[in-house]
Amino acid sequence: MNDVELLKKVSELPDNLKEEIGNYIDFLLQKSAEADSSKKPLKFGMMKDTFIMVSDDFDEPLDDFKEYM
Repeated sequence: MNDVELLKKVSELPDNLKEEIGNYIDFLLQKSAEADSSKKPLKFGMMKDTFIMVSDDFDEPLDDFKEYM
């Protein structure tokens, strides 16, 4: 829904519902601002020690496929 359609729908509402929509929009804006401010800034090396290395024999052929080789 674009802005023009939204404004048209809101303009057709009675005043008490327009006030509720205004309050809800304020709530959504506040919620969005809080979500944006809670994100941690990315730093070089912040994922260090979070990944597990694969085993040394990772590239070795599997025993299940020996008959096909």
